[in-house]
Amino acid sequence: MGKRNILITSALPYVNNIPHLGNIIGCVLSADCFARYSRLRGYNTLYICGTDEYGTATENKALEDNCTPQQICDREFGDLVIRYHAIHKEVYKWFDISFDEFGRTSTPQQTQICQDIFHKLLHNNYLSENTIQQLYCSACDRFLADRFVVGTCPTQGCNYDSARGDQCEKCGKLLNPTELKILVCRNTPHIRDTNHLFLELPLLKDKLEEYINTMAVAGSWTQNAIQATNAWLKEGLKARCITRDLKWGVPVPHEKYKDKVFYVWFDAPIGYASITSCHTPDWEKWWKNPENVELYQFMGKDNVPFHTFKSSSFPSSSPFVLSSNPSPIALITPLSQVMFPSMLLGTGENWTLMKTISVTEYLNYEIGKFSKTKGIGIFGNDAKDTNIPSEVWRYYLLANRPEVSDTLFTWADLQAKLNSELLNNLGNFINRVLSFVAKPAGLGYASLVPDAPGAESHTLTSTLQEKVGKLVEQYIEAMEKVKLKQGLKTAMSISSEGNAYLQESQFWKLYKKDPASCAIVMKTSVGLVYLLAVLLEPFMPSFSVKVKKQLNLGPEREFSLGDEKGDIDLARRPWEIIPSGHKIGKDEDIKIYRAKFAGSQAERALKAEADAKELSKQLKKAKVTVVDECDLREESGVWLSGVSGVDPPESLMPWSSAASLENDRLA
Repeated sequence: MGKRNILITSALPYVNNIPHLGNIIGCVLSADCFARYSRLRGYNTLYICGTDEYGTATENKALEDNCTPQQICDREFGDLVIRYHAIHKEVYKWFDISFDEFGRTSTPQQTQICQDIFHKLLHNNYLSENTIQQLYCSACDRFLADRFVVGTCPTQGCNYDSARGDQCEKCGKLLNPTELKILVCRNTPHIRDTNHLFLELPLLKDKLEEYINTMAVAGSWTQNAIQATNAWLKEGLKARCITRDLKWGVPVPHEKYKDKVFYVWFDAPIGYASITSCHTPDWEKWWKNPENVELYQFMGKDNVPFHTFKSSSFPSSSPFVLSSNPSPIALITPLSQVMFPSMLLGTGENWTLMKTISVTEYLNYEIGKFSKTKGIGIFGNDAKDTNIPSEVWRYYLLANRPEVSDTLFTWADLQAKLNSELLNNLGNFINRVLSFVAKPAGLGYASLVPDAPGAESHTLTSTLQEKVGKLVEQYIEAMEKVKLKQGLKTAMSISSEGNAYLQESQFWKLYKKDPASCAIVMKTSVGLVYLLAVLLEPFMPSFSVKVKKQLNLGPEREFSLGDEKGDIDLARRPWEIIPSGHKIGKDEDIKIYRAKFAGSQAERALKAEADAKELSKQLKKAKVTVVDECDLREESGVWLSGVSGVDPPESLMPWSSAASLENDRLA
């Protein structure tokens, strides 16, 4: 009773591809981070996602591969088993994404809920009929979506030979589809009239404005989201087509339109509700309970399930008509803040509407934009093949999350963050604390957390207490506002404060000169180690598990940031987090960290350089395959995919081999 109910959705990825790092940080990883934080706070949390399986993209892929759309979604050809839905699930599983349900839109539940919404809109007179002009192929006897039309761009100086639909991907110029050829039969399309159903948005304007004015404040919408939404309203809403002349999709339950399916922009967002219904029969307690449920939606700025254009030849065939160069937020706004809410409001039912939207900009690759069609960049399966652990990828992507503007992925930056932030900051702090505690009596505490009376009056510890308390408050404030990058940065600041605390205390001298003060410093530091494991769990969950294992803490001692348990207040007294006499992991488990951190930083750097030279010698004898300019970059010391026949030296794996993450040990 009294718990917040947090419903989280991530933009549904198209089923006919493998997600790249830009997709992952833009949607599922960001949503997962917030979902884990919400659970940590004790909120009743439900995280929903799944593959978007209807629409032109899937039907087009099926035509290219000479199979049915259903086979594209869960495809089996003899010994070759390619299940795109399963591929998505496997990628997200490796990235440690904690969906409560990862479903799909090609289900009976999707059809039922989608058609039910349609019937209510029809009954409430929010639908109309109209005739539009659309591309048609006489040879194929079918109406064509833009993606079915391909050809050479006629723009002078471009001549791109794979231009599709209404716009050239290379030069960005708007095209007339009749200048191109049909992808399948290579004939030239012509224009033909066709009847369709439209959602009468102007009739829903008052309801929509009331929702926007209320939720923009309650959900702390960003200023650009508010401005873009108001701009749409100011320009005037127009009736938008909700049906298409396709075969693959939710069939329209109307005799006159029985050969048509719903437009993907109408059908896809309903997938959130239908996937929830696959998770629980009580799905309406989440989706028709706005008084008690808060809906958070995550998406990247390219997660628009429709293609927008402005063409005088086809003014009505696209559901949205924008200027030729719309802003990213303007593209997202129609679906998330105008279209989907309008659909639900038009039913007259008490639907849970979006409270907060979190939109990321682009994560670009070092040689340009990530591209699914061109295979440029790092895809989910590629990340796994690098042997760099998933928590490292999670950390880097979230630390580099494009929240305000586009950010750039480079291998050199990845290595720099691993060394300066994960290894030298976080790994160094945890190693110093646990290694010292694990030393035998006379040198350390024999793996037993020491008693520390008087910690609150210890000057250095009191100063640290104040700093940590403020940082925990800042962490919660940032995460509540879905400022994930700031939350991560704040958590890592606690590690930095811990390192400074150890250095200033000179605990290695206190052990003999002032045992009482040394015990306070070490007990407080062990508490900070656990606090870091808790705060970083939304970002690096498997790392958190390893730290707790090293601390020998089971699930019965679960630290919560929920207000009711008082753990937030306890975080301000880190010396009280782990009880005196508690035994941490065995001394043997820490030997590898001693070896890793043996010698000075300069000596360790020399060892890494020597290992790199040795690897370079090995590469001359090995077969190297370069894919999309992914290679072994000695200057950054990162082991990438595309290299076979050689195992990387430990020093080139600062967070995996060097820290033995594969052996479930702490780095």
